[in-house]
Amino acid sequence: MSTVDRSTLAAKAEWLAGVRVLCLGDVMLDRYVYGAVERVSPEAPIPVLRIERERSMLGGAGNVVRNLAALGAAARFVSVLGDDATGREVRALLAAENRVESRLLDEAGRDTGVKTRFVAGAQQLLRTDQETIRPISARSEVALIADLAAAIDGAETVILSDYGKGVLTPDVVAETIKLARARKKRVVVDPKGVDFTGYRGAFLVTPNRAELAAATHMPTSSEPEVEAAARRIIAECDIAAVLATRGADGMMLISADGRVDNLPAEAREVFDVSGAGDTVVATCAAALAAGLELIEAAHLANVAAGIVVAKAGTAVAHLDEIFAALHAQELMSHERKVVSLAQAADKAENWRRQGLKVAFTNGCFDLLHPGHISLLAQARASSDRLVVGLNSDASTRRLKGESRPIQRESERAIVLASLSTVDLVVTFDDDTPLKLIESIAPDVLVKGADYTIATVVGAEFVQSYGGRIMLAEITPGQSTTATIERMGR
Repeated sequence: MSTVDRSTLAAKAEWLAGVRVLCLGDVMLDRYVYGAVERVSPEAPIPVLRIERERSMLGGAGNVVRNLAALGAAARFVSVLGDDATGREVRALLAAENRVESRLLDEAGRDTGVKTRFVAGAQQLLRTDQETIRPISARSEVALIADLAAAIDGAETVILSDYGKGVLTPDVVAETIKLARARKKRVVVDPKGVDFTGYRGAFLVTPNRAELAAATHMPTSSEPEVEAAARRIIAECDIAAVLATRGADGMMLISADGRVDNLPAEAREVFDVSGAGDTVVATCAAALAAGLELIEAAHLANVAAGIVVAKAGTAVAHLDEIFAALHAQELMSHERKVVSLAQAADKAENWRRQGLKVAFTNGCFDLLHPGHISLLAQARASSDRLVVGLNSDASTRRLKGESRPIQRESERAIVLASLSTVDLVVTFDDDTPLKLIESIAPDVLVKGADYTIATVVGAEFVQSYGGRIMLAEITPGQSTTATIERMGR
């Protein structure tokens, strides 16, 4: 079993921000249709899904790019799309990703892949795939290869994300690896198919257990079997290392120099394994670009994978989540409740996919008093989870005056997070929490009864998708101002 000091790894993880990674591969759209099943169809013995909402996100190699952006890397993405509505949606999603530059070729007659999952509560009922599975045209291949040299020059590592849909033709793969090796850039491959010889010369491949078995025609149930199969890949394909992902059994890193490292699974709970391989290849490539050793990159990828499998749907691991996971043994539980907006939005979406209702309230919460406690208790009772938006020190000063807050935002956040009624705390610097509300999309938006629905910030947005506004009862005589006045007597 391999061990890497987690504090050292956390310090090195900071190096990932700003590294440059090139990703080539098959992009697709992952669409989720959520609803409720309340009856069986009279036409056939199948459930009727009453659709409540839909969500679309980048899938395939597009999810690799999302993971790179979440790690703070600067990603260059090259792929081929169909000239269709789905392709245009993929383009829009990529354009919305920070730190991502895309070179996307349109190919007439090709369908941009879309995987649609129908979900009731936490149960996936059906998945449909609409896609083209054939090599890209000769014209697209020539155009893609023509861009490779410049794209590789602008990157520190290269990812080949192969979903077997046809973008990574043998010539594209061979030319990418040839150009990268000539420039001393390492290539990390998430492989597909039964023949890995096409990846000859790559630095690292990251197959799962089933993919490794299919490519070698060897058993991969036990650790010795995984090692033997990986050794065959290394020998036959001139690959420096294999990082075999083994689900609940963790990962094995087998290197050409004879070293074998076993990495136990990091996940405490597994909700959805969709996209975990994308997270692994993205994290490995970004870590290698940042100068981490291969074993350190593998450990970091293992931590990141443990984060995403605990989320529903095609997910990513943010760099601050990785920091928190690496320091988990050093942090108190209430400190882990204080999160970034990106983390809060991910967590809220994950809760909703599990059928849980999410409430949101906000305030300065300066010198917590019984009125605050009552508001938070009522908010939590309205739903299964409560997210609290906390005005930063600067925001509080603008709202309350230069003498406030009495307690710093870090102190106020820790006090809030220590309450059992509070599930997450997110600090915001704006004068209003509208950005938080739009990102979290709560089922219930809670404010005190001294407001009206018309004056609650974000009420119109929440009501637009069927959310509810709750005006909580006020505890008479309780306010921070009154507390301060009593202290001055």
